[in-house]
Amino acid sequence: MSEASVPPVADRRELTAAQRNAVAELLRVSPVADELGRRFARAGHELHLVGGSVRDALLGRLGDDLDFCTDAHPDQTLKIVRGWAESVWETGREFGTIGCQRDGLRLEVTTFRAEAYDQVSRNPIVEYGSSLTEDLKRRDFTVNAMAVSLPDHRFTDPHGGLDDLAAKVVRTPGTPQESFGDDPLRMLRAARFAAQLRFAVHPDVRAAMNRMAADLDRITAERIRDEFTKLLCGADPVTGLRLLVDTGLAERFLPELTGLKLEIDEHAQHKDVYEHTLTVVSNAISLESDGPDFVLRMAALMHDVGKPDTKAVGSDGRVSFHHHEVVGARLTKARMKALRYPKDVTSQVVKLVGLHLRFYGYGRGEWTDSAVRRYVTDAGDLLSRLHKLTRSDCTTRNRRKAAQLAGDYDALEERIARIAADEDLARVRPDLDGNAIMELLDVPPGPIVGRAWKHLKELRLEHGPLDRDAAEAELLRWARAEGVSD
Repeated sequence: MSEASVPPVADRRELTAAQRNAVAELLRVSPVADELGRRFARAGHELHLVGGSVRDALLGRLGDDLDFCTDAHPDQTLKIVRGWAESVWETGREFGTIGCQRDGLRLEVTTFRAEAYDQVSRNPIVEYGSSLTEDLKRRDFTVNAMAVSLPDHRFTDPHGGLDDLAAKVVRTPGTPQESFGDDPLRMLRAARFAAQLRFAVHPDVRAAMNRMAADLDRITAERIRDEFTKLLCGADPVTGLRLLVDTGLAERFLPELTGLKLEIDEHAQHKDVYEHTLTVVSNAISLESDGPDFVLRMAALMHDVGKPDTKAVGSDGRVSFHHHEVVGARLTKARMKALRYPKDVTSQVVKLVGLHLRFYGYGRGEWTDSAVRRYVTDAGDLLSRLHKLTRSDCTTRNRRKAAQLAGDYDALEERIARIAADEDLARVRPDLDGNAIMELLDVPPGPIVGRAWKHLKELRLEHGPLDRDAAEAELLRWARAEGVSD
């Protein structure tokens, strides 16, 4: 479905035309939706395009995933789409949703719902509703509470979503207290909308987020993780992050972010760590080359979370944060584990946080080729991200210092490239493999081979490649010193 086919919302005078065009173009470009509507009508049921699909059509950013609602129950929906859809799935059946695919479009059809929380449990109570009006009223925000009926193309907007879309404001269909009481995750979603769509949050909604932040504790870590990931990967995550901190939501699931608001001493011996962090996130985004990079953004967000626990004031009044990268890596690992992030994603972020200070000192001329090799080897396949994170971390307003740091890092990258031209730095291995080690030392597979391999790798990092004779001589020397051979 072509995004260019639907004109974006402009001013209020153009909204009626935008509405008509969005509905007409949506169905003209995608006859699948109209065709599905006729199938439901023949079976005696309603079908409405709803929620984010309508919102995105009006914004000119409609994708290939379409959401519908209906009065048909899941069993009835299955009968209607089977034999017509190219594939069908029932993974959302317990929530009243049946998914299917047709002509490259993913379609999800959900029975009218009257979903609510019991104010105690972490999971929604799903009850089927009886009408489109009831279904739209339970939705999170007015911009998601619009519908296009099929196949008659009737536009329904009972809560002023079109006006709010034009004004770029996040507002709830009912009172924010009712909406957030039903599903506290909507508070986090409001911040995500601010980050993704660059919308402002209505003052009433923001006030309710402040008052009800503690209710987020009722939500599972997985649901919070998914919303936060979408926020951080939005077009303007800094706005969303500020909203999380200012409303107290961050304190409920990411207290390390709030903790960055260190008290600044009267002599300003250290920078504002919180503002610095948000700037680093923005800098990192500007260096992305292929869409949002969650690992890079999360590392930028967490790179200084170890500072509050390592802050020290010396006798001269100077502030230091010794080893904050080590503490920060540990805190990052614990927080991402609590939020149920996959282990591989967590390990990448943790490694970047732990390495983000390694570069400093390079400009003093202290780095040998061995240090460069270790820098590249320790970073591994995260080297490109480490380059971006390190450059993003330079937020000084001192132009001379900023230029010097940038120049130093340019020099480091050039040096890495120069050494890499002679050595495969991306895959540093010992000059002898395990088979050669076992043959030379006449030992079976086991701990001795591992120790020898590690020694040869350290040698390789320290001195660069050795020829075969030199590597064998060094292995035999090590073996004698370790008592492995005579």
